[in-house]
Amino acid sequence: VQLVESGGGLVQPGGSLRLSCAASGFTFSTYDMNWYRQAPGKDRELVAGITSAGGSTNYADSVKGRFTISRDNAMNTVYLQMNSLKPEDTAVYYCNALRCLGYVCPHDYWGQGTQVTVSS
Repeated sequence: VQLVESGGGLVQPGGSLRLSCAASGFTFSTYDMNWYRQAPGKDRELVAGITSAGGSTNYADSVKGRFTISRDNAMNTVYLQMNSLKPEDTAVYYCNALRCLGYVCPHDYWGQGTQVTVSS
C-alpha cells in the first residue's frame, strides 16, 4: 500500500495550492479518503474527507469555503484544492485512506505528508 502526497510548498497569504495524493496497492474506489494536517506543537486534525464514491464531503470549520476535496477513482487520486490560504494553514498535510466495517476500521493507511507553508 502506498499513498504519495505532492503539491505542497511555500505560498503567500491569499494564495492557492493543490495537493494530490496518488494511491496504489489497494482498491482505491472502496475507501473513504481524508486529508489531515499537523502543525508544530499541535495535534493532527482532520481537514476534509470524501466518501468512496465521492458523493459526500465534510470539512473542518476552519477551512469551509476555502478548501475543496475531490477524487478521481479512475486515476486512484484524491485532491485538496486550497484557496485563500492563511498563515494558520501552515502544517504538514497527510493523506489518509480509510475503510470501516461497522464501527471497526481495520484498513487505515497514511501517506508520508507534504509541507505547506503560508508566509509572506
